[in-house]
Amino acid sequence: MKTKEGQIDKIERLIDANLNRLKEGIRVIEDINRYVYDNAALSSALKNLRHKLQTAYNQSRLCHRDIENDVQKKSIASELVRHDINDLVIANFSRAEESARVLEESFKLIDCSYSDLFKEIRYALYGLEKDFFMQNSVK
Repeated sequence: MKTKEGQIDKIERLIDANLNRLKEGIRVIEDINRYVYDNAALSSALKNLRHKLQTAYNQSRLCHRDIENDVQKKSIASELVRHDINDLVIANFSRAEESARVLEESFKLIDCSYSDLFKEIRYALYGLEKDFFMQNSVK
């Protein structure tokens, strides 16, 4: 471990939150492709990506979860407004890509092989985002 004693709990909390955020973001996009656009290829690719990140889950991280004391658990105004389905897709691709980047960096402190996994996931998301918008000719 390259972090100072006592920082491990905070890093594990950071990883836990971003694993959840990444998985949730991918799931929203996956379900939109599945149920709104009936796009088997994209929904399947997203499902595979979501299952790929499962290897990084570790149940022992649950003890580091501190929902009650999360200083930013309340949504800000811009997070509460979505005008159409494209806004949902854009917001959730951004959410997933940003979380993948946080995980890529955070795992450099714990296990570099997972850092590589999240870099791969991040780039896959960039490609799937392009595919989605090219296929649906929006914004």
